Amino acid sequence: MKRIRYMVFRNLILVPIMWIKLFYYAAHAEKYTDEQHSKMLKFIVKRANKGGNVTIDIHGQENIPADNGFIFFPNHQGLYDVLAIMEACPRPFSVVAKKEVEDHFFLKRVFACLRAHTIDRDDVRQGMKVITEVSNEVLSGRNYIIFAEGTRSKNGNQVQEFKAGSFKAATKAQCPIVPVALIDSFKPFDTNTISPVTVQVHFLKPLYYEDYREMKTKEIAVLVRKRIEEAIQKAA
Repeated sequence: MKRIRYMVFRNLILVPIMWIKLFYYAAHAEKYTDEQHSKMLKFIVKRANKGGNVTIDIHGQENIPADNGFIFFPNHQGLYDVLAIMEACPRPFSVVAKKEVEDHFFLKRVFACLRAHTIDRDDVRQGMKVITEVSNEVLSGRNYIIFAEGTRSKNGNQVQEFKAGSFKAATKAQCPIVPVALIDSFKPFDTNTISPVTVQVHFLKPLYYEDYREMKTKEIAVLVRKRIEEAIQKAA
């Protein structure tokens, strides 16, 4: 990936220090609070973005719930998505990701610091266990990102179908659902260029439990996807 190499080159002095720190934090995740992990990762992401000609255009931070214990549901464009939200969001969060991400040398450490959960899409029982664990953690005050599309889009800013099962953790926790519209988040890592790029992160108005308690998860999925599509079309 050309831009990642460019990010490394333009932060050459800091890279060894931050790489060692990232590995240490990842290997000893239990020693640090979510806030400490978040602060360390934000520093790395901001330096990488500056070096890689990536600008994060942030909208709607006021829509993030005042109390912890909510789930972000963004559209999924590429490997960069979590890093874009990390710079844009002032609060710590964790992630539910597909198991294959554990093979990525950098994201594996980032997700270890986030104490993320990974889902094996071929193992239904393991997936249900993850949903239960995530809902319990949300009830205890942790925040999460869940990509309801299940896999990243190959069509730029077009949004794929949202899977109803992705919302089970939210309905079990009865927590706020925060739709997040990502625009051009595929460009930093999924295009072969180092030209300046702006990634838009739009935090949309949340759905609270009283808003969706009578809805089926399939209906919630359709509604959240629609709101994200509308935000993307409006901003385009």
